[in-house]
Amino acid sequence: MTNRYDMKKVAISIKGTPIKPDDDNVGFELMTDGEYIQEDGIYTFCYIESELTGLDGLMTTFNVEPDRVVLTRGDGSNGDMVFSEDAKHYFLHNTPYGSITMGIDTHSITKILADDGGCLEIRYDLQVDNVAVSQNLFRIDIRQLSV
Repeated sequence: MTNRYDMKKVAISIKGTPIKPDDDNVGFELMTDGEYIQEDGIYTFCYIESELTGLDGLMTTFNVEPDRVVLTRGDGSNGDMVFSEDAKHYFLHNTPYGSITMGIDTHSITKILADDGGCLEIRYDLQVDNVAVSQNLFRIDIRQLSV
């Protein structure tokens, strides 16, 4: 279990880009402070969502494992987003209008991570009720803040 006192303070840059952008989906970029640790071959980083994301105050955690990346928001009751190359994973997404089943079909995961940070890039298709709605690229840069 990760000891929060061992986590390093980091700057996190997250850029989400649609592979085929259109007028409704031009992507996003988020810069925030967070925490980061490597433990037993698993890299974990987390941050508190801001009002700008619509998830104000919610903790978002990425666990980068050797063969997959798991994104958890809050307590995980909304379903984890699991990115695993050449595999589809489904999760339940709650909206103000009800729950929908969403799927992630991951094409590639590129990670260059070290004890002081690094880069994570994920290419994936997002599906709603088994219908592809977008092709996306996540690029996350993590940089340890000065101590």
